[in-house]
Amino acid sequence: MVQAIQRQYPQLKITWVIGKLEYQLLKHLPGIEFVIFDKSQGWRSYLNLHKALKGRRFDVLLHMQVALRATLASLAISAKVRVGFDRARAKEGQWLVTNHRVEPLAKPHVLDGFMGFAKAIGVSDITPSWNIPVPQADTEFAQRQIADGEKVLIICAAASKAERNWLPERYAAVAQHAVNKGYRVILCGGPTALENTLADDIANACSAKLDNLVGKTSLTQLLALLKRASLVLAPDTGPAHMAVTQGTPVIGLYAHSNPGRTGPYLSQQYVVSAYQEAIASQQSGEVKWGTRAKGEHLMALISVEAVIEKFDQVIQQTHS
Repeated sequence: MVQAIQRQYPQLKITWVIGKLEYQLLKHLPGIEFVIFDKSQGWRSYLNLHKALKGRRFDVLLHMQVALRATLASLAISAKVRVGFDRARAKEGQWLVTNHRVEPLAKPHVLDGFMGFAKAIGVSDITPSWNIPVPQADTEFAQRQIADGEKVLIICAAASKAERNWLPERYAAVAQHAVNKGYRVILCGGPTALENTLADDIANACSAKLDNLVGKTSLTQLLALLKRASLVLAPDTGPAHMAVTQGTPVIGLYAHSNPGRTGPYLSQQYVVSAYQEAIASQQSGEVKWGTRAKGEHLMALISVEAVIEKFDQVIQQTHS
């Protein structure tokens, strides 16, 4: 969305209030002033934002998050035009701090919802494209890990919540299938104990040797690796969307959230979803577009066979 604005209005000054982790991925984007909002600081994060922007007045605020935290944070930003979601999507009191609304969309992907903000300020070309700069050293790191022309499956197994993770023995079965097909398998992810444990469980359940880079990459190194991969397997997690920005096919695993809303944007045809089955067992009649299915074991509804079938489809269509 930001880069769509930059394409149409290259002289426009853009200030982006961004999370601490997300900044690590996007800090090399040109033409943007970043103001970090570190939510781990609690109430001090709002004070720090207020200090950072004190005395400044903006022409337009694009209020693109509906969490209450974002609504409170927006009170520190002085802007003449304050654009928020349409009333149906403006949750957590967002409508109270905005004076302009984007065009309503009935069943949008999150990305399309965001592009509505660019459209609201006159951007005509809202076709998604991404250009996330990666330092040369990180590109070279990825080149050392994955050779030119090498067939590689990257598994980013962990989501932010454990219940959205697939079962380690099932990841291992797909990894084994990939190795049998001539692919090298790399496990990637962040440094948390949950991610390290899941990676160890996958590696231990697989008779083939897997390369474990979990916790051993920065976000820009991971982005560079995802670009060089043949395909990526992941649940509803950030690296799935990072891979999309690099043009790499993604097999997304979904049970809790609607993949039509949060699935990998350019790989919707490769999603393996149990969402409809899960939500149908919990609700009857029409289900609101953003409704999440609840339960700790919903990912078990996704079979190894379904994912292997999708893997074979991807490699036949994209790497034959």
